[in-house]
Amino acid sequence: MREHFEAMEQVAANFVPLSPISFLNRAEDVHGHREAYVYGATRLTWADVGQRVRRITAGLLSRGIGRGDTVAVICPNIPVLAELHFAVPMAGAVLNAINTRLEAETVAYILSHGDAKLVIVDAEFTPLVERAFEINGTKIPLLEIRDAEEGFEGAGSYETLLDADPLEGPMPLPEDEWQACCLNYTSGTSGRPKGVVYHHRGAYLMAMGTAAGWQMAHYPKYLSVVPMFHCNGWGHPWMMPIVGGTTVFTRNPAPDRIIRAFVEEKVTHFGGAPIILQMLADSPDKPAEPFDPPINAFTAGAPPPPAILEKMGSMGLNVEQVYGLTETYGHITQCLWQDDWGALASGAQAEKQSYQGIAMPMVEETRVIDRETGKDVPRDGATQGEIVIRGNTVMKGYYKNPEATAEAFENGWFWSGDGAVMHPNGYIQIKDRLKDVIISGGENISSVEVEGVLYKHPDVQAAAVVAKADDKWGEVPCACVELREGAAEDAAGIMAFCREHLAGFKTPKAVVFGELPKTSTGKIQKFVLRDRIKEQS
Repeated sequence: MREHFEAMEQVAANFVPLSPISFLNRAEDVHGHREAYVYGATRLTWADVGQRVRRITAGLLSRGIGRGDTVAVICPNIPVLAELHFAVPMAGAVLNAINTRLEAETVAYILSHGDAKLVIVDAEFTPLVERAFEINGTKIPLLEIRDAEEGFEGAGSYETLLDADPLEGPMPLPEDEWQACCLNYTSGTSGRPKGVVYHHRGAYLMAMGTAAGWQMAHYPKYLSVVPMFHCNGWGHPWMMPIVGGTTVFTRNPAPDRIIRAFVEEKVTHFGGAPIILQMLADSPDKPAEPFDPPINAFTAGAPPPPAILEKMGSMGLNVEQVYGLTETYGHITQCLWQDDWGALASGAQAEKQSYQGIAMPMVEETRVIDRETGKDVPRDGATQGEIVIRGNTVMKGYYKNPEATAEAFENGWFWSGDGAVMHPNGYIQIKDRLKDVIISGGENISSVEVEGVLYKHPDVQAAAVVAKADDKWGEVPCACVELREGAAEDAAGIMAFCREHLAGFKTPKAVVFGELPKTSTGKIQKFVLRDRIKEQS
């Protein structure tokens, strides 16, 4: 009878909140003797990492950091940032890893909007944070990391966190798995960046689903290339203790360092944007013979050109395209290899591999829907709709922005804003972005933000920013400018002006002058501009 089933209670013995903290608890016990982090001459075991995290957590608690407090971190991919992915949530706080490539104005906005209570910063970026403090007119308690790249951290104030007595016993889990654990800011696809809130349950499932979807065996060697300020490194810092793996850090993901790590550390897995793959393909340091066994790679961002995937295959890199957004904890689809692709020519294989693919194991549903009808588009590889997602690895919502959250979750789906088709085999392929986002080297750039700067230039009458194809970066911002009467064309001057107000990667790399095409209501027709840029390329 139904009442007997429903009378059973959820108690401590049969229900434990899902949290990635559990993975470190287990790794400390099961994989304690195995290498966890490799950074230059430093080699830390999972037992070492567990002890450091226990002390850091205690240090944060002793400084008054607790549940719901935001801890902002500006730091490259080094072990400190990986251990903070456990220590900050374990203190009940919320980790806000900030993009190191941003300009001071945006960093200031994030620190203010995100209500940061503590800032942890690598010394390289201390001037950036101090400038952000000046802009905000207020200072936040700061701990500085003094990184010794060929060893470990030096004597920066961050190390004072380790002075605390370590927490004893099992590392504490959150009272509620829905509790926030991370705050990640979008790249400002509609002006100001939005704060995306992750919860412990989603972080746990993201890590578990990735390990399963990537078919990751125990004891991999993972090279940390994906910036941990991008969707928390796609959840990979939380995944590695599950399989007792080793994470290799280089701080700077230059091609020569990546290739050296491949060889010296016998790397088995890494993730990176297509620009990283392009850099590896063009590097004079690449080996003459392909890597054997092949190295497994996830790539995401702008869809990689099939030609790059071909080059990667010849280098001995087994590349798999994945797709996702900040709002989905990173990748939620994967282009899973199908056996019948093996009979195809290399170019045709690469074309298949460039699809965004099918849902990852931790995702409930991904569909391509016609917004007007609310129905799925036919699986014909031609009819375009919008990608929608539902599952436990969809964000909790936008921080302090209930209106945007409600809009994103309309009708029980997360609406991605990405236009795509569905192929007969159920594989999704993005055809066009519905929002005017430019993805350059894995970084999202808001055309609205760049246009806002262009309109501040005294010679600019009207402006629109669109993507321009680029062999190195995938695509770059191209400024289409209509000048005021009497103004002279000066592309270098326009770009220099933008560089004063924007991060380098957001600055237009090309300027096209002329009257902008407009609708009868005065709206600029960006699709016309895109076509013009393509014709001129």
